[in-house]
Amino acid sequence: MAPRGFPYPDLQSFLDALEAAGELRRVTVPVDPTLEISEVVTRTVREGGPALLFERPTRGSMPLAINLFGTEKRMAMALGVENLDEVGDRIGGMIKPELPVGWSGIREGIGKVLQLKSLPPRKVKTAPCQEVVLSGDEVDLGLLPGLQVWPGDGGIFHNFGLTHTKHPETGKRNLGLYRLQQHSKNTLGMHWQIHKDSTAHHAVAERLGQRLPVAIAIGCDPVVSYSASAPLPSDIDEYLFAGFLRGERVEMVDCLTVPLQVPAEAQIVLEGYLEPGERLPEGPFGDHTGFYTPVEPFPVLHIETMTMRKKPIYHSIITSQPPQEDHGLGKATERIFRPLLKMMIPDIVDYDLPSAGVFHNCAIVSIRKRYPKHAQKVMNAIWGAHSMAFTKLIVIVDEDCNVHDYNEVAFRALGNVDYSRDLLLTEGPVDHLDHASYQQFWGGKAGIDATRKLPSEGYSRGWPEEMAMSPEVVSLVDKRWKEYGI
Repeated sequence: MAPRGFPYPDLQSFLDALEAAGELRRVTVPVDPTLEISEVVTRTVREGGPALLFERPTRGSMPLAINLFGTEKRMAMALGVENLDEVGDRIGGMIKPELPVGWSGIREGIGKVLQLKSLPPRKVKTAPCQEVVLSGDEVDLGLLPGLQVWPGDGGIFHNFGLTHTKHPETGKRNLGLYRLQQHSKNTLGMHWQIHKDSTAHHAVAERLGQRLPVAIAIGCDPVVSYSASAPLPSDIDEYLFAGFLRGERVEMVDCLTVPLQVPAEAQIVLEGYLEPGERLPEGPFGDHTGFYTPVEPFPVLHIETMTMRKKPIYHSIITSQPPQEDHGLGKATERIFRPLLKMMIPDIVDYDLPSAGVFHNCAIVSIRKRYPKHAQKVMNAIWGAHSMAFTKLIVIVDEDCNVHDYNEVAFRALGNVDYSRDLLLTEGPVDHLDHASYQQFWGGKAGIDATRKLPSEGYSRGWPEEMAMSPEVVSLVDKRWKEYGI
């Protein structure tokens, strides 16, 4: 059953729902967006605390909402479900078994789901996000309570700006979530990484010698905000996906000065252009890896128009060593995309992406093992599966292992493995932000086969039987437990 008020039309209604559920606290005293807010939020996240609304940040002219997705409970509320598996189960129930296996199957699978529940965006003529319009010299990013999260950060960053671009030749829209460094009152550094779709759009624009229009929406409804982070294939529209998740169309409005559309219910919109060939140093930035990413040259957005609501609320997120707020976002993706990954690799029973591995460093996968080297086959399939290609460590366990119980996984991975035979080493692409690889963008990977070994794999000793108490004794002790006085 969806929470009351879902789908939330805007950020304010989601904050109201969180507050009614006891999941939001208001901070009424002045708090500094330079470092102080970061420390407050980090402590709150690590204690499993609530979402926060800082009503009087000492920079900017509006309140700041943060830690909205910091627990799986709040993430489920954001998506209108009791638990995150419900969304994946909906998708799995709609995918037809005759769809092809492999990456084309994932594209077709998502396409089929969205076709069955087609809820494309709806264009409107007027929008709350354009109640206030600032142009030219009036544009001032200082109105926003942007954050400096860590002492070594290169300045103020806007960490939850939903970035809109279009492919200059095909017109295909992309919605992405990238950090934005504030260079001046009207310029931002666009940290879109080498593997991202907007990077490809910018590369085409530069090849054609054209400016690239960009629109950034801050403070959207929670489903749209999540959809910007989802690892969708490039030919799947994020707003169609958001419409499916919401069960209702997303209202979009034309920007005032760039040929793009943005969510009508956003809090703030920044419109501008990237000039071909222009770069400025961006960073350093304390990222979700727990380390500072170094200074690199990135494109510069020149903001020509800034629109907002009359009473906007700024939305941001903290990045740090886990646990951090992105736990909820990462777990949502893990659960939502489970049926699609299983369609691509039918051998998979379940999987877990540990937040301590920042979701792309490690995957724990259970399989129903049927033949020699089955685990190694699955490892290689995962490394060929879209954004799963960035996974550095894959641990394969048998289907009777609960992949979400890390103690059980460790028991299998530490005890069931002969590392001279059951360890697969390879190389491949790694995340742009990975600091451990000796070369940027590619590095070493490992797969651990922690399954029971078969005679046909060269294991001739006979795999031992695991100890388990007899059901009769378990039942007896259950019945007598109170008698023991323990």
